[in-house]
Amino acid sequence: MHYFTYLTIGAFFGFVMTKSEAVSWYRIQEMFRFESFHMYGIIGTAVIVGAIGIALAKRFDWKAIHGEELRLRPKDFSVPRYLYGGILFGLGWALTGACPGPMFVLLGQGIWLIGAVILSSILGTFTYGVLRDRLPH
Repeated sequence: MHYFTYLTIGAFFGFVMTKSEAVSWYRIQEMFRFESFHMYGIIGTAVIVGAIGIALAKRFDWKAIHGEELRLRPKDFSVPRYLYGGILFGLGWALTGACPGPMFVLLGQGIWLIGAVILSSILGTFTYGVLRDRLPH
């Protein structure tokens, strides 16, 4: 039954991403060139909805889908790794025209070339995992 829930949420996410044009390479390039407010509006709306959702989850002590307690740990944003990670994420997003969520939406739309981006993302994540102990944190 939980798989149906995940499938429904994923299909809804893909529908919203497609209809809002958040998976459009042209929209993403407009954003990085500061030519359009469209993507900033989508991202800002997502941040506001997420903040409201977290506030409601804390207020009403919501549980995870399997009944586990939600643990929201505070992050120390003074750590420079977030800056470096954000730069790498932004560069990858600007170069490929897709971030992790839309990559799978594009694959679901039958844009098979995005598979190379997904495989590269997986390889990069694996490489980080192998080298993590030798990197400055």
